[in-house]
Amino acid sequence: MGNQYKSILAAVDGSKEAEYAFRKSIDIAKRNKGSKLTIVNVLNTHAYKSFDRSTLDRAQQQAEELVNDNKAEAQSKGLTDVKAVIEYGSPKTMITNEVADFIDADLIVCGATGLNAVERFITGSVSGAIVRSAKCDVLVTRKPEQL
Repeated sequence: MGNQYKSILAAVDGSKEAEYAFRKSIDIAKRNKGSKLTIVNVLNTHAYKSFDRSTLDRAQQQAEELVNDNKAEAQSKGLTDVKAVIEYGSPKTMITNEVADFIDADLIVCGATGLNAVERFITGSVSGAIVRSAKCDVLVTRKPEQL
């Protein structure tokens, strides 16, 4: 029982890499009976500062659809303790400093690369930031080439 994960955080952003990581998080949660799965999407508010309100509203609607679809998929696979969360701010800090602490995560699952190639080039990847700052285990997945 000591090696069992109780609170798993799956970081999703709509990318294929994140989708693969999310599916892995379902498998891990199923193997760790009684664990809870929290699906989080962080809207990077800094990226939307130069856009009008309707652009942010659309992004928020897409985020809600993403996490709610993921939640429904996890529940359809037999998980019962699943939460869908949308946060605002920098994904690099919100995932580890806010959400993971709040849910007392003992595992964070994320994709190796996400949607924002420009941000990754300038400041490094979100997954890299999670690995460096997380207080719990982190599983960074890579989507197999054939998917």
